[in-house]
Amino acid sequence: MTLRWRIVALVAAATCAAATAVGVLVHQASRDRELSQARVGARTTLDRAAAIYARTGAIQGSGAVLDAPGLPGDLRRLVEKGHQGTEFTTGPDGPEMWAARPADDQVLSVRLDMSTTMRDIGALDTNIILAGLMTTAVVLPLGMLTAERMSRRLRLAAATARRIAAGDLDARISPAPRPHDEIAEISGAVDSMAAALQERLLDEQRFTADVAHELRTPLMGLVTAAELLPPGEAAGYVRDRVRVLSTLVEELLEISRLDAGAEEADLSPCPLGPVLEEAIAGTGLSARLRTGGAEDTGQQDREDIGRQNVADGPKVWTDPRRLTRIVTNLVVNAHRHGREPVEVTVAADGRTVTVRDHGTGFPDDLLEKGPQRFRTGVRERGRGHGLGLTIAVGQAQVIGATLEFGNAPDGGAVATLRLPERPEQPERPEPGPIHG
Repeated sequence: MTLRWRIVALVAAATCAAATAVGVLVHQASRDRELSQARVGARTTLDRAAAIYARTGAIQGSGAVLDAPGLPGDLRRLVEKGHQGTEFTTGPDGPEMWAARPADDQVLSVRLDMSTTMRDIGALDTNIILAGLMTTAVVLPLGMLTAERMSRRLRLAAATARRIAAGDLDARISPAPRPHDEIAEISGAVDSMAAALQERLLDEQRFTADVAHELRTPLMGLVTAAELLPPGEAAGYVRDRVRVLSTLVEELLEISRLDAGAEEADLSPCPLGPVLEEAIAGTGLSARLRTGGAEDTGQQDREDIGRQNVADGPKVWTDPRRLTRIVTNLVVNAHRHGREPVEVTVAADGRTVTVRDHGTGFPDDLLEKGPQRFRTGVRERGRGHGLGLTIAVGQAQVIGATLEFGNAPDGGAVATLRLPERPEQPERPEPGPIHG
């Protein structure tokens, strides 16, 4: 049950409970008052009749009766003990009030008909019930309206929080100022949290970009110096580490440009097969390339890639340089963290490319949250800085494509790239972190 209906149910229950309590109290008070007045009237009439009987020995015209046949048994026994009293009962003729006292050896009694009084109390009860229903009918819609407004404001806050969690750090609730309003306070706190988080992430992005730019100049000198080292095992190791450092700095710069929204796609129609062939060949790694309907013929070296009619395959509207970058990163990631064979497949629609390895698959954290920079998941998937998949996701956003990650039922990680269908320039991504 949603909060709105809980509030409505609570309002309805409270209104009914209040109406019932008021009705019971009013009914009981009215009944007690009428019975009290009836007792007083019966006693007064009885005392007057007793005085007449004592003076004249007769009761004609006094309203009293000697040894009345309908006198309640409890009251008769009380009088026989020498006491007087009253009793309310419901007889054959309806509700009645009796008053009785001793008169010589007889019982002198007075009977008051209470039928009219009880009918009046019943009518009062009916009016109380109608008033309760009318009150519920008026209060319940007001409660529903209030609950709906509260629920709508809370849903807006929840939706904004989800947008922030998804990476839209510009999302704000912007609540109207309402003093002593808890929902407005929560909304303002969410906006403040989003602003603080955005500022910290922007500071982090600026710091990363500044560090990468500062490292680039001394790194170029280091690359030049490494090339001047005399041949040898130590020189080869230094050159290898310098290349790794250079690649890391370039990836950091690319991440910074993607975060800043400075990347723009240069879209054009191009054949998908040659682009994939170039991307795989550029990795220097083995892979199998298949188009829709082509049979898997086994492991191929990179010299054999593209022999399955990819040159005359489908054309897509994309940026070939960025598409190459995406596929390259996916193939490298598959070799680094998975196991061979690595397969690159073009679906029958000509716009969907999957890259699969046969390793342990993507970790659950990556499947749930997407690629995270400087995180590679479980230990079984090897070491790395987590920028390859993050860059692939960012470049996919630039060209208007979607990149999804999953695991094959029989094992292995599967990355699925879906290229846009319409030849439209995608919107430039807003500055912000890339979550994939």
